[in-house]
Amino acid sequence: MNSRLMILALALALMLGACGGGESPATAEASMAKPDAEHAEGEHEEGNGPIRLSAEQISAAGLELADAGPAQIHQTLPLYGVIVPNAERTREVAARYAGAVRSVAKRVGDEVRQGETLATVEADESLQTYAVTAPLSGVVTARNTNPGEQTGDKPLFTVADLSTVWVELSLFPRDAGKVRIGQRVRFANPDTGESAEGKVIYIVPFGRAESQTLTARVLLDNPDRRWAPGLYVSAAVLLDESSVPLAIRGEALQTLDGRSVVFVQTEEGFVPRAVGLGRNDGEHAEVLSGLEPGARYVARNSFILKAELGKGEAEHED
Repeated sequence: MNSRLMILALALALMLGACGGGESPATAEASMAKPDAEHAEGEHEEGNGPIRLSAEQISAAGLELADAGPAQIHQTLPLYGVIVPNAERTREVAARYAGAVRSVAKRVGDEVRQGETLATVEADESLQTYAVTAPLSGVVTARNTNPGEQTGDKPLFTVADLSTVWVELSLFPRDAGKVRIGQRVRFANPDTGESAEGKVIYIVPFGRAESQTLTARVLLDNPDRRWAPGLYVSAAVLLDESSVPLAIRGEALQTLDGRSVVFVQTEEGFVPRAVGLGRNDGEHAEVLSGLEPGARYVARNSFILKAELGKGEAEHED
């Protein structure tokens, strides 16, 4: 566990001791106490009794419970990529007639509706003023003109509809045969923790000399603009998936005495159970032994119970 998680675990362990709603301090302390050896015998080999928590303490610690059962285990290919505008939903906007720009209504980053005025231009030949309008609804991503300037051949604006974006994945030649059009791809933003899913729509048939990679393009829905062009993302291309009869969430697993364990909720409290594991895709881990179907376990923040167990062992040694 890194130092950040250790600090969080210690802080939440203190919360567990302090939590209890209307209970007296003595009652709250008792609710966290380990039962005597008679109750602890046979529960697990670590030598400590179950960890007793009230519903309020479970909520305060942010423990999420789930039932062990069937799941899909995925075989994936990890890749990295960058978000770019959907070129099929991007338009460059030029003046219809040469002339002087009289006004500019939009700046870079402004949202526009289809048909909305971006600028007005006075035509050189007719001296009539006409509006330059947005060809589609979206965001102004480039502005290349100011009032008083003369229009030319260059576009005055670029407008992009960012309700969908492309993610361009860097694909090494050795993996090129594994990726096909139509495959599902999961994305994660390492900074925000947000995730999404898209599909491969195109594989560029030529490589990039500077990086010696190919590009696989993925279409990603982006209705709330969470995925901004220019950001890097991690991706996992789904290569295969299979059903397993018994699995748990990957983040539920902890290591005690060199063994993989999961904290199971029993009538006496939470106890660590050693489990034999099969396939693991990070999201789910197949359970081969040590756990029964339907067992209720701590699926999230189980490291807090591991820290509490370690605290109990230290007190016992003292």
